[in-house]
Amino acid sequence: MTDCIANENSTETFQCLSQKTSENNVGVDVFFIIFAATLVFLMQTGFAMLCAGSIRSKNVQNVMLKNLLDACGGAIGFWSFGFAFAYGGEDPTNVSFIGSKHFFLHGATHLYHKWIFHFSVAVTTATIVAGAISERCQMVAYLGYSLLVTGFVYPVVVHSVWSESGFLSAFNEDPLWGSGMIDYAGSGVVHVTGGLTAIIAAYISGPRKGRFHDKETGELLDEPVSFPPHSVSLQVLGTFILWFGWYGFNCGSAKSIVQKPTAVAIAAVSTTLGGSMGCVTSLLTRAILEKKKTGHVTYDLTCAMNGCLAGLVSITAGCAVFEPWSSALVGMIAGWIYLLASHLLVRLRIDDAVDAIPVHLGGGIWGIVATGLFASPAFVDGAYDNITVPVGGLFFTGDFSLLGIQLVGLLFIIGWTAAIMVPFFLLLDFASFLRVDPLEEEVGLDVSHHRSHAYNVEDPSRAALLKLLDRRRDKDKLFGRQNKFEQMVKKSISDDDHRHVVRFHNDVTTLENISDDMYEDDDAL
Repeated sequence: MTDCIANENSTETFQCLSQKTSENNVGVDVFFIIFAATLVFLMQTGFAMLCAGSIRSKNVQNVMLKNLLDACGGAIGFWSFGFAFAYGGEDPTNVSFIGSKHFFLHGATHLYHKWIFHFSVAVTTATIVAGAISERCQMVAYLGYSLLVTGFVYPVVVHSVWSESGFLSAFNEDPLWGSGMIDYAGSGVVHVTGGLTAIIAAYISGPRKGRFHDKETGELLDEPVSFPPHSVSLQVLGTFILWFGWYGFNCGSAKSIVQKPTAVAIAAVSTTLGGSMGCVTSLLTRAILEKKKTGHVTYDLTCAMNGCLAGLVSITAGCAVFEPWSSALVGMIAGWIYLLASHLLVRLRIDDAVDAIPVHLGGGIWGIVATGLFASPAFVDGAYDNITVPVGGLFFTGDFSLLGIQLVGLLFIIGWTAAIMVPFFLLLDFASFLRVDPLEEEVGLDVSHHRSHAYNVEDPSRAALLKLLDRRRDKDKLFGRQNKFEQMVKKSISDDDHRHVVRFHNDVTTLENISDDMYEDDDAL
């Protein structure tokens, strides 16, 4: 700046200062987008923790690897073709179905910051599917659909809704019906696309063994069998990480912190209120329903977490155009929609290991519709530059135009995704590439696919164990006490199981791999 001030010509000084300010603003915006991208990418950790905690321990390593490969495969797919199909050759004066430039990021140096943000969003779409078909999906199928979603299916949706050349885009010079589709951060583009892919995959692959049918006879069970999560701690950790990353997801969609600081702030407030109301609503509603059914009240933590995520999903489409009260109401209704969708899924006998479908598909559809109902005209004007006519939700304007556009966009996303993914998964199933072998599923994918468990506890040696038992026996005799330790060990070990865990006081934490023959001779103890 000092070199500008040193200039004696006032006009040149002003031009110099204006140029420097513009360059600084660009730098600030690029940093803002890259920072938001890192928050969105952190959501991969959240998905990994949530998925791992929600399934059985025998499949943890497998689902962790698949989450990692989502990021890696998504990067390759979005670098090679995805970004070009989504944003290549944008022209706000023309409408096109798919992009056609910048394959492998060729000639796109000025768009690197845009690529890194949308790559982070793209892999989120693919990861949604990972949880739904956990514990039964082959690795080749997983890699195949991950590349297809990030490299082709999702980019076409992005081009249609977010690109300046999209026929549904609000960023086109002549948007559809004066406004185009308002999906600010992706309730439809990301979550409906991912959620619909998940339900297609879950339906075609079928449920996990023993979920709805008897493992031995194959007969339909009177009541579905629930597979409890193996780690609630990982579930909660994943939920909080996802919520944290959602601020990058929604706020980063403003594209510019310099030009749209108010929109960024509105998005942050909406994100907070939507997630909070979704959590509280689903938790309390579930408790009330259980009180009426059983007479007792319990509070379901998993339900609360998924209700929170459903609220976050639903708020994503209109996060920058919702007033605070609207955000709270949208999140509250999202909590109810999650409960209904989760119940319906079980009734239809579609097995979703982590309830990703009710959260993302149910919440995403509601988010698109809610934007057509609750979008504030003043906030729409501040968030979108190309919308030159007054546009707002039905409850603000009494006009059905925006709601109609939202429904058209929703139908396009559903139709396009289903048209590609249904044949793809049917082909995988026909070729026996979709589902793992039944025996491998029964044993667990960690052992059958990775030759080890996710959690390995070192077994005590036989000699050390016998020595410890003798020491406890001698100590009890010295003080004239009954040998409770010996009794506890004997009681805890059954005749047909050679792997046990015994917990008592602060003496011994774990005893494993104790053979029955150790107790055939009383002198051994």
